[in-house]
Parts: sequence; C-alpha cells; structure tokens
Amino acid sequence: MALFQNSVLRSHLAKVDETATEEAFKRYRQHFLSKIDNIKTSKEEQYQYGFLEDIFVKVLDYTLNPAENFNITTEFKNQSDSKKADGAILRDGEVIAVIELKSTRTKSMDSIVNQAFAYKNNHPTCRYVITSNFAKLRLYIDYSDAYEEFDLFEMPYARFRLFYYLLSRENLFTGLPLQLKEQSRLKEQEISNELYKKYAGLRKSLFENIVKNNPQIDKLTLLTKTQTLLDRMVFIFFAEDRGILPPNTISAIIEHYKNDIENRPLYHFYKIYFKAINEGNPKIKIPAYNGGLFADDEMLNSLVIEDEVINACPLELSAYDFNSDVDVNILGHIFENSLSDIEEMRAEIEGRAFDKRKTKRKKDGVFYTPEYITRYIVDNTLGRLCQEKREVLGLWDIEISVPKTKALNKTEKKLLEALEAYREYLLNLKILDPACGSGAFLNQALNFLLGEHAFIDEGIKTLLGGNVLGLFDVKKGILENNLYGVDINA
Repeated sequence: MALFQNSVLRSHLAKVDETATEEAFKRYRQHFLSKIDNIKTSKEEQYQYGFLEDIFVKVLDYTLNPAENFNITTEFKNQSDSKKADGAILRDGEVIAVIELKSTRTKSMDSIVNQAFAYKNNHPTCRYVITSNFAKLRLYIDYSDAYEEFDLFEMPYARFRLFYYLLSRENLFTGLPLQLKEQSRLKEQEISNELYKKYAGLRKSLFENIVKNNPQIDKLTLLTKTQTLLDRMVFIFFAEDRGILPPNTISAIIEHYKNDIENRPLYHFYKIYFKAINEGNPKIKIPAYNGGLFADDEMLNSLVIEDEVINACPLELSAYDFNSDVDVNILGHIFENSLSDIEEMRAEIEGRAFDKRKTKRKKDGVFYTPEYITRYIVDNTLGRLCQEKREVLGLWDIEISVPKTKALNKTEKKLLEALEAYREYLLNLKILDPACGSGAFLNQALNFLLGEHAFIDEGIKTLLGGNVLGLFDVKKGILENNLYGVDINA
C-alpha cells in the first residue's frame, strides 16, 4: 500500500531544492552506483557498515558512530532484551528510526519487515523503519502496511528526488515524512468523505430507478439488490486498478454495449461480466473468484435498469484511482457508513421512525477498526507467537547463505528442517475474528503471515535453489485455512 497520497507528494516535490538534490545525486552515483558489482556479491556483515557510510553519510548527510556527535549507529540494542537492530538513527540521543539490513541474496523485501518492526516496538520514540537488501530500500512510518520503496541499483534522478527529500538528515530530523503522512491522512479522509457522498448518491438514484422499473418486487428486497449491485461495481473498480481483474474492465463492458447491434441494455453486459467473475472466463482473462458477492442471483439478473442510471456509476467512480487514492481503509469506512444509511432507508420504506442513537451499527458495535489498532493487536498476539516459535527454531535474526556445495552440510540440513517446521506451524494456525465486519483485523493478519511465508520461501530457495511455493498460492492457502471471520451483518 502506498505510504503517501499522490497529490500530497506532487505538491511537496514542487518545493524540492534542486541544487542540493542534484549534488546529492552525484554523490549517490559516485559512492554507491560505482560499487554495484561488488555490492551484489557482498554478505550482509561485509557491507553493512559500508552501506550506512555510502548511503546515509555520503549521500544523506548523517554522521556515523564513532565520529563525534554521531546521529547514526550500527548494532543498536533493544531496550527490553539483547537483540540488536543493524542500525539506528538518533536525534538528541533518542531512536527515531531503526534500520534492518540484508544482503542482495534476500530477494523478498517482505521477508524482512516483521523482524524490523519487532525492533521498532522496543523503542518508544521510534517512528520510522528502514529496510534494505542493498539493492532496494523501503521506508515505513509507524506501521508495516504502507511503505515507499526505492530501487537503489536503478534509481533515475526523478525518483531520487523523493528518496533524498524523505530521507536526508535535515528533512528526517524536522519530521517532514511525518508531515507528509499526516497530510496524506487528511487527504484520505477528504477522499473518503467525497467518495461516500457520491456512493450514497449513486445508491439512491439506482434504487429509485430499480423501484420504478420493477414494481412487482417489494422495496425492501430491491434495496438489498441495489446494495449488492453497487458493491459489485465498486469491487470491479477496485480490482481492475489493483491488477486483480484486467485493466479497463468497466470500459470493456461499456464498449460491448456501444457496439451491440441488437440494442440490448447496458445491464445485460454487466451481467455477462458478473458471471465471468463468479465462474471464470479464460477468453477475457478473468479467473473464478466465487466469493459470494457475484454468486448467481435470479432476481438480481431479472431487474430492469435504465442505461443512463447504471452508466452513472462508472462516470462518478472512474475519477478515483482505487490503487493509490482509495485503499482498503476507505472501503472499510464506506462499509461502516452504509450500515446506518441502509437502516435509515429501511425505516423509511417500512414507515417507522428512525432513531440514529439506536442504530444497528451502534447496537452491534459496528465501527471500522483503525489500522494502527489492528496492527498493534496483530503485533502483540500473532506477532509474539511467531517470534517465539522462530526463536525456538533458531530462525530469529539470521541471514541464510548459499551452500558451498550441492549437498547440504549438517547445519544447513538443520536449518532447512527448521524452515519446514515453521511453515508447518504457520499453516496450522487458526485465527478467528468473531466480529470481523469488513475484515480489517483479518487483512492485517494476512499481511503479517505473507511476510513470514516470504521469509521461509527466501530461506528454502537460498538453500535448495530453484522455485518454491509462490506467494499467490500461499495467500490462497492462508485465506482458506488460517483466517476465519464471523459477523452478525454478514
């Protein structure tokens, strides 16, 4: 997930000091890019100090321990135990960022994140987490769901501008990335409110048109079908922008309608795609999702809906980028607000008074859980369980090296067994949210488990070479076997 809103980034980057940035870019090319071939073959411990020197000192203007008045150091010890982060950035003697490094042998950046955040959680003043495998670098702020990633081996000046703007000593020390994050949060709230206003307006006009054209069906049933139809539309926008469905899926539907010589209604072509999403259709490159939302519904399929009304949905929603501007948190807020609005519409249909103080949302405790709370819960439940298991298996804070021979030695075999045992442990975990709502906690747990599986994949691939179980299959396995949700409104 993106760390910052695009519009916020654009406004800040317009203020960049180009002279200072260009000088820093020259230093980056001179001190880091010139060493790429050697960096690629270096182990973590061989280049760890050199990496901090080349990037953070020579390019970003920090002072490395043991120099006088240093503000960055290696091997920084946790407050609560003997474990150490590979590096830490200090301001007035307090940790504001922890740095976790691996060598270029670590291909998956996701495999580093959980360990890095375990270090962060030991330092109350720490707001930033920086991870790198020498080839790529990620910056996180407070939580692991969102980050900004930079390709250090292939970073053009346009991308370097943001890298230097966020991570230079002066800007990090004045809290500029935190300001960007807060401004992005406010922008996200603005987008959320604006989007929901349009969403609610679309539901109202769609419902009124469906009621007008389908008088044989009671209004309460039609309200439910209206909500299902609108949810399907939002899913398609979200999925096509995220690469889950082919890009421009909505545009393809409209194009089929425009070129139809039989003059069939626009809704007819939506139904074709709804069926494809539910069952799969290789011709249009859509796999079967079969998640319930698109399940065959005879009554929904039978509805008569005027073209201009259903066409208003893409006209209103296409203005949003559901990849960078609209994330799962905004969708969660839409879910939360919808419950109250739908209940009010039901009350109006039934001719009864609606008391906002006694809504189903309040009675059932339906409130979208903020991201920082779900992350805290996951870190202190699932995170602790997994850390304890990794420590028992000898898998905490290690870097796995490529074997020198094809036949694994005793230590390498033991390490492989530990990785397989940890995989088995993860696959047998059962995580239940008995009031899951839109799934904020379960989504956070999914992200955490994907990071742990990435760590295992990386280790096994290093030891054995070749391919291991891909993360797409792991994700499917986690969703089917590890995560369980129940909700009164489901």
